[in-house]
Amino acid sequence: MILNFCSYVQWVPGSDVLVAQNRNSLCVWYNIEAPERVTMFTIRGDVIGLERGGGKTEVMVMEGVTTVAYTLDEGLIEFGTAIDDGNYTRATAFLETLEMTPETEAMWKTLSKLALEARQLHIAERCFSALGQVAKARFLHETNEIADRVSREYGGEGTDFYQVRARLAMLEKNYKLAEMIFLEQNAVEEVMGMYQELHRWDECIVVAEAKGHPALENLRRSYYQWLMDTQQEERAGELQESQGDGLAAISLYLKAGLPAKAARLVLSREELLANTELVEHITAALIKGELYERAGDLFEKIHNPQQALECYRKGNAFMKAVELARLAFPVEVVKLEEAWGDHLVQQKQLDAAINHYIEARCSIKAIEAALGARQWKKAIYILDLQDRNTASKYYPLVAQHYASLQEYEIAEELYTKGDRTKDAIDMYTQAGRWEQAHKLAMKCMRPEDVSVLYITQAQEMEKQGKYREAERLYVTVEEPDLAITMYKKHKLYDDMIRLVGKHHPDLLSDTHLHLGKELEAEGRLQEAEYHYLEAQEWKATVNMYRASGLWEEAYRVARTQGGANAHKHVAYLWAKSLGGEAAVRLLTKLGLLEASVDHAADNCSFEFAFELSRLALKHKTPEIHLKYAMYLEDEGKFEEAEAEFIRAGKPKEAVLMFVHNQDWEAAQRVAEAHDPDSVAEVLVGQARRALEEKDFQKAEGLLLRAQRPGLALSYYKEAGLWSDALRICKDYVPGQLEALQEEYEREATKKGARGVEGLVEQARHWEQAGEYSRAVDCYLKVRDSGNSGLMEKCWMKAAELSIKFLPPQRNIEVVLAVGPQLIGIGKHNAAAELYLNLDLVKEAIDAFIEGEEWNKAKRVAKELDPRYEDYVDQCYKEFLKNQGKVDSLVGVDVVAALDLYVEQGQWDKCIETATKQNYKILHKYVALYATHLIREGSSAQALALYVQHGAPANPQNFNIYKRIFTDMVSSPGTNCAEAYHSWADLRDVLFNLCENLVKSSEANSPAHEEFKTMLLIAHYYATRSAAQSVKQLETVAARLSISLLRHTQLLPVDKAFYEAGIAAKAVGWENMAFIFLNRFLDLTDAIEEGTLDGLDHSDFQDTDIPFEEAEREEVRDWVLTVSMDQRLEQVLPRDERGAYEGSLVAANTGVRALPCLITGYPILRNKIEFKRPGKAANKDNWNKFLMAIKTSHSPVCQDVLKFISQWCGGLPSTSFSFQ
Repeated sequence: MILNFCSYVQWVPGSDVLVAQNRNSLCVWYNIEAPERVTMFTIRGDVIGLERGGGKTEVMVMEGVTTVAYTLDEGLIEFGTAIDDGNYTRATAFLETLEMTPETEAMWKTLSKLALEARQLHIAERCFSALGQVAKARFLHETNEIADRVSREYGGEGTDFYQVRARLAMLEKNYKLAEMIFLEQNAVEEVMGMYQELHRWDECIVVAEAKGHPALENLRRSYYQWLMDTQQEERAGELQESQGDGLAAISLYLKAGLPAKAARLVLSREELLANTELVEHITAALIKGELYERAGDLFEKIHNPQQALECYRKGNAFMKAVELARLAFPVEVVKLEEAWGDHLVQQKQLDAAINHYIEARCSIKAIEAALGARQWKKAIYILDLQDRNTASKYYPLVAQHYASLQEYEIAEELYTKGDRTKDAIDMYTQAGRWEQAHKLAMKCMRPEDVSVLYITQAQEMEKQGKYREAERLYVTVEEPDLAITMYKKHKLYDDMIRLVGKHHPDLLSDTHLHLGKELEAEGRLQEAEYHYLEAQEWKATVNMYRASGLWEEAYRVARTQGGANAHKHVAYLWAKSLGGEAAVRLLTKLGLLEASVDHAADNCSFEFAFELSRLALKHKTPEIHLKYAMYLEDEGKFEEAEAEFIRAGKPKEAVLMFVHNQDWEAAQRVAEAHDPDSVAEVLVGQARRALEEKDFQKAEGLLLRAQRPGLALSYYKEAGLWSDALRICKDYVPGQLEALQEEYEREATKKGARGVEGLVEQARHWEQAGEYSRAVDCYLKVRDSGNSGLMEKCWMKAAELSIKFLPPQRNIEVVLAVGPQLIGIGKHNAAAELYLNLDLVKEAIDAFIEGEEWNKAKRVAKELDPRYEDYVDQCYKEFLKNQGKVDSLVGVDVVAALDLYVEQGQWDKCIETATKQNYKILHKYVALYATHLIREGSSAQALALYVQHGAPANPQNFNIYKRIFTDMVSSPGTNCAEAYHSWADLRDVLFNLCENLVKSSEANSPAHEEFKTMLLIAHYYATRSAAQSVKQLETVAARLSISLLRHTQLLPVDKAFYEAGIAAKAVGWENMAFIFLNRFLDLTDAIEEGTLDGLDHSDFQDTDIPFEEAEREEVRDWVLTVSMDQRLEQVLPRDERGAYEGSLVAANTGVRALPCLITGYPILRNKIEFKRPGKAANKDNWNKFLMAIKTSHSPVCQDVLKFISQWCGGLPSTSFSFQ
């Protein structure tokens, strides 16, 4: 960009002149190649266009209402046109007519450049002359003479001559191009002359060397002499260095005052380093020139660490100094680190100085550097590592920084660490964080001091009108009452209510009420209304408006706040205050006229009620008279009330009033005069009075006069006078006699003993009267929990009467009813005998059973109906089971007893009892017990069961045996000598099972083969434990662990490889240990990942170890350590078959060798065979085992030998006795 604020820009047509406007300036660029050369005119308007014609160019400017023309320099424009046309002669002629100005100078430069490019050298020479560049003009003049001469002599363009082209390249300072042009013409002397004239000796010598010039050495000497003459010792030294003369170069470098270059040269050449005098001279010059680092490098190179360190220190080359000190002067490292830090601090590199101070253990300087570098986090880190006394004065400085960033929590922590808690409190106070300030103040100030501080501050805030801030302070020190008082004093009732609601919610209603009263007293009724209503005191609001005569407001409040009828009451009071026709109009308008009449009557305002009814509601008058009468009655004004009742047309109410007051005469009078139908009511009332006075005869007479015998009957029943009730019923309402009789019987039953006696008497009465059915019903109804003898007697009497006098069907019904009742009171024998009287054998048996009379029940079943003998026996069994009397049940049903033992969890008792039964029953319950133990995780106890009772070849037991085997081989802690008896028990049980299988239908079945394999595994485990108890058999134990690997289809594969690896490691077989333990780690990793696909089986080719199945850290560490040992080969040992030495199968032939009974390894030679086919041992291993038994007298090893004898049909003849 060449112009800002440009509002107009335009090229002058037919030229490269640019015109633009910048605010009040007209800018013209006559030569756009020189944008800094601009011609400016001040104008007062806006450029509107350009006009060119008649040999001139004008810029049209609108200044106000007139257009002004600004004429441009046509000559300058003409120059541009000539340039565009390529007419440089015309351009030169034009420029020669102009005075030298910045614009014309720029034009001359442009023309000179273009003329050179166009090879118009005479014009270019003229341009340089005009510009005052004499050297270029002279050079071009000479060039033009050459070109003209060549043109005259040879014809053509002289500018194409090589000397002209080379000189033009020199004019553009492109000396290489000039050199190339000269050399193309083999003008070596001219090239060398050019470079010598330019004093570019290096290029000159290069050309001479390249062309093999004979004057090369003279040239070099001349160059060197020239350098010396011109005092360019440095360049002369570089020349000597390049020619391999190191001493001369060093001398020149030192002479030139450049000892650093001399040192560099010495350091690069070992032969120069050997010149001690030279080195000392250089180092002295370096030190004199204060080039200490270079001097240190030189001293270090010549193995003078002391001088080198001193120079490094003086030259502030601390990195080299520290590295040297670590090797030569370790004690000096700390001092150097501190000096390094000091130097960096002086250089204002505080951040870099921190770590060096830390290395120098200068904690204070490190802290100050961190603070100076504003590395606040690093400063905190360093401070936290210092003791409290050292760090305490720096923590506040860091805290101030975090406080300025408003990170108050960090600042607080730092102030606290620096024992400046008061500053933290001030920080929070200034930030307006009163709660945090208070919390902190409570930790370091007495509570009363904190309160005084905050209350004083709050009072200041209050004076300044900062009530919210004052409130926060009051609340912070738990003085909300002061804030409430403040708001009350300033009549800021909303804030006052807010605080009361928050801190004293129980006083909120009282506060609203109090404020309402205050505002009412001040005449601020609307505000008072708000507070009354918030206090739920709408009545106070209504009363306030009533007292002020504002009935409409009172009505409004009552209508909106007072519930369904409140506004009606206010309207009533409003109307009452008006009275007369005005009241009627108001109530009519509100639609409350009739309601107001009712309200007046209900509230004893009878005068107002009569007035309203007289003026508008005459039909309401009787109703008002009635209410008035009732009011007078309540007031005890009976005569006036009588008159009002009669006016209201309610004489009966007057009668009832007198009856209620027992004024029988007045009641009789009114009834006879005004309501004859009420005479009976009067008589009934008199009768009730007589009953209350226990004058039953008088009451009866009055009720009969009133023709109300039923009422007399009810009164007698209520009084318990059943005889009088029965008499009245018989005489006046005979149709109810039977029902009354039944009701009497029920009442007698309810009344307990007294009622029972009545029932018994009644039953006897019916019996004597020959009413046997009624008598039976009465006897059956007798219930007296305190007298079972009476109940039994009555019920038996009922049965006796039914049997003697009632039909057979009725007999059975009664007996079936009496029997359960007798059983219910424990009279089982009586019930049974009663059943037997009617040949109800089953019911009799059940009665005896319920009474636990088992012998009687059996006898009845046996003598009367043998079909029920099994039924009795079954019930007896159930009884014994339910009672838990298992011992008794054994004699009745041993299987049921055993099942009951199982249910009760009495397994020992169950097995003990089953032992006395047959073999099949015993092993049924042994299997159940074993299954229970396995589920409980006690497989060892389950094994002990079969050790004790044997292992039958029942197929249903196979899963139990397999589970016991699986649990045993998976158990931890069994790879030791102490586990022998557990393995021996498993071995013996499996041997017993296999022997039983041979005799069963399962012989040679897949299950039989699997159990034989399990027996072999158990034998290996037992033999391994026995061998582990004898030191000299440790290799036998290791071989057995390795042999077990071929059975990992039945064993936990990771456990098998772990035990094999540990055993191999223990006896020093590191190759096998490494492979097995590495396999163990692979397996455990695969198990964790949930897949075995990634396992590498290459180590186990040509073995009989299966591939399919799957402390670790200690094993992993050992494996990693051993894997670094180059001497260890990851190969399993092989035997003469070329197969793995522990493999039974030869990889090449497929021939399977017999496993040794002692080690499990294949028997290749020296075989000892046993009587049972397929059983053999390696002679060496066998003898080794026998010798160990002989020397150690190990009982477990002897037990192994005993088992082998039993299993293999005896021992070979080489055996011997231990007796």
